[in-house]
Amino acid sequence: MHERSDAAKAALLDEQIAAACERIAPLWPLDRFVAVNPFHGLRDLPFQEAAAMLRRVAGARLYMPRAYYREQIAAGRITAEDLRRAADLCGSRLDPATLQRAVDVEPTPAGRVPLLTAVLDEMDTDAWSSFVVDRISQHCAAFFDMGQATWKQPWRGLSLYASWRRFAALDFSATMMGQGSMRERVKALPEAPRDCIRAALNRLGIPPSAARDYLHAALMDIGGWAAWTRLLRWQAELAGGRDDTIEELLAIRLAWDLLVYEHKSSPELRRRWRGVCAELAAGGAAGGDGDDDAGTREIDQVLLNAAELAYQRGLIGQLSTAANGDTLIRPAVQAAFCIDVRSEVIRRAFETVCPQGRTLGFAGFFGVPIEHVPLGAVTARTHVPVLLTPSYRVCSEIHGADPEEASRALAAQRSRFGISKSWKAFKMGASSCFSFVESAGIWLYAPKLVGDTLGWSRPVPAPDDLRLDATDACRVGPTLDAPSHAHRQHAHGHDHAGACGATGALDATRAGIPHADRIGLAEGILRAMSLTDGFARLVLLVGHGSTSVNNPHAAGLDCGACAGQTGEASARVVAALLNDPAVRRGLRERGLAIPEDTWFLPALHDTTVDDVHLFDTEVLPAGYAEELAELRSWLAQAGELTRMQRATLLGLDGRRGHGLEARIRRRSRDWSQVRPEWGLAGNAAFIAAPRARTRGLDLGGRAFLHDYAWRDDADFKTLELIMTAPMVVAAWINLQYYGSTVDNRRFGSGNKVLHNVVGGAVGVLEGNGGDLRTGLPLQSLHDGRRWIHEPLRLSVVLQAPETPIEEIIARHALVRQLLDNGWLHLFRWDDRDGSIHRRMPGRGWVSGASEEGMHYDNGA
Repeated sequence: MHERSDAAKAALLDEQIAAACERIAPLWPLDRFVAVNPFHGLRDLPFQEAAAMLRRVAGARLYMPRAYYREQIAAGRITAEDLRRAADLCGSRLDPATLQRAVDVEPTPAGRVPLLTAVLDEMDTDAWSSFVVDRISQHCAAFFDMGQATWKQPWRGLSLYASWRRFAALDFSATMMGQGSMRERVKALPEAPRDCIRAALNRLGIPPSAARDYLHAALMDIGGWAAWTRLLRWQAELAGGRDDTIEELLAIRLAWDLLVYEHKSSPELRRRWRGVCAELAAGGAAGGDGDDDAGTREIDQVLLNAAELAYQRGLIGQLSTAANGDTLIRPAVQAAFCIDVRSEVIRRAFETVCPQGRTLGFAGFFGVPIEHVPLGAVTARTHVPVLLTPSYRVCSEIHGADPEEASRALAAQRSRFGISKSWKAFKMGASSCFSFVESAGIWLYAPKLVGDTLGWSRPVPAPDDLRLDATDACRVGPTLDAPSHAHRQHAHGHDHAGACGATGALDATRAGIPHADRIGLAEGILRAMSLTDGFARLVLLVGHGSTSVNNPHAAGLDCGACAGQTGEASARVVAALLNDPAVRRGLRERGLAIPEDTWFLPALHDTTVDDVHLFDTEVLPAGYAEELAELRSWLAQAGELTRMQRATLLGLDGRRGHGLEARIRRRSRDWSQVRPEWGLAGNAAFIAAPRARTRGLDLGGRAFLHDYAWRDDADFKTLELIMTAPMVVAAWINLQYYGSTVDNRRFGSGNKVLHNVVGGAVGVLEGNGGDLRTGLPLQSLHDGRRWIHEPLRLSVVLQAPETPIEEIIARHALVRQLLDNGWLHLFRWDDRDGSIHRRMPGRGWVSGASEEGMHYDNGA
């Protein structure tokens, strides 16, 4: 009986550890900084329950301060009717007058599950919580270093927990806190991480009923590194394996609580801690929910819904009156852009200057699941959303180069990267850095420093700088086949060799897209894009990327659909695929005929300066010369219109033409610029419908626009793909911006002026210590006077029948959780009469404009 009891306790603890770790969302490194839903681990809970849990466990906030809503009401953006309907929506009896008074009073800051160090902070003059976080953070930075450190940690062959025990046993910093016997007590800790967790919980007296929350609180206390280790588990799970590093991190955090408790043990501390544990066991003040908390949450939930209803009111009004139909038989040009909200602005501008053209919206990887190996590299970079796994490896080469030319170019590239790396190592070396600055630094760098400061030059090489001669660089591009000179490629650059330590030759055995797969892949891409007829002579595939300097989070401005890379490689691969004569013949046999005079042309939209750069024009047949010149003119005009629209948010309103363009370009090279662009700030809606239904509408750069024609989707596989990939990715982006806005301290990365890159590309610290920061910096959300991003849950509008939508929701747990638990809103747009219907979880669909349509649960 005793053995069964011990086994049951062990099983319960294993379950609690797993549940606490599951509540943490992953964090991708800076060179692949993609948007992550910070509440991904809580998606199985209704939104308001997740808000209560985070408030109770970590003192985190999921709602804006009342002052924010007071401003919205005062400005007329939230009306009394919005407040009334929101109260009905949430099942609340609060009336508009009461809510308008409530926004004048900020509630008491939330409590949290108290960790031992937090309790000690209240009793002791030393800041034990920050000390512990700093020590853990420094160890993790050394352990997970991706090439930044000059001196390597000596225990890299060990696990995180084992290396920490070695490190902590030699660490004298605890002695400075009066903890002289720390090193001896570390050696006495259990060798297995789970045994350490179990021992800490037992010796601290944490009640079994509160263990899950305590473990969760411990991980939230080092939330940045917890998110990093959660990524390791995420990647292992995708590969069919398992990684327990996050559990080792949890063991380290609990070990510190135990070590500090034993060191600082006193009658007062023991008495105080017993009281905390009793409250935790009872679910009381230390970890419970009182009436005041419930009332606060009710008001906050109503105010959030009122703000969302105010936005939805305007969006539904626009969509309900939108025109239907497109009489253009064959457009002059078609341009497929990423669904990114920034594309909505330039698409509208392009359609304005080229009314005989048409645009489409599709995920920026254009449906080709590749990983890309840049020229000279040996490691591949994923170019698909992080929810997916790449199927093909595509390499870049110097097109048209013979083996001798390729070898000479690659040798020059290798030499230039080597010189740059050696020079940097010399400057940063411990023996030379001070003497270098004193003797040579000012003379060598003064002119460049002046030029960089004034924005005349770029402080560092562009990320896509291949260090080749111009004549060779313009011939570099991905190939559908194995590269002819793959065996001569070598690793270079911090984002290749530095990240993985790889050098030597590239294995080209699995490079390229097999011929047997190409026709099916091309068909799937075109059908998913709803581009099966009406082809123009020129069809642009426009990926996107950004241009900025001194910006650790630059990858977050690139394409989320390409895992934080630019869309160049994807656009060029798909264009080559669709221009392939053999693929065209195969598509025709499948009933998908592309006219012989249609040519697919890849391009890249630089979202910082709003240029559109065309690729592979040298292989464009001669008969397109006049159209190409006209296309360049349209794109230049569209870029100018887009810059003019963005000027106000960038603080450049009042400027026009070349003056505005020069200022924006200077911002992209300015190493002191904290806001080179606003990224996806303001995102609020996802619309999947034919462009003909939204053409002409000014959606304010706030909507993800995905082309979709359900009548051409016989089995609704395309709809299923949209709802399970682009829609989910858009929700991740939306919730990352939401979390970073409502509680930047826990879900954002603070002040980017204070950022220091750690581990090469692992992440950033705010200042010289503390936890790894997650999410977005404040400067990506706030302009210094007001919030640019309005924190609203995503409103999804699908133009599709009800039955297939519900069937897809029923088949996919992730989609069902997001929708049924109120993490986003869902509307259905009827293409017959233009009516819009709102999905009410558990109650079906109602007219989005009706009074009844406002009375639904929505996770409230």
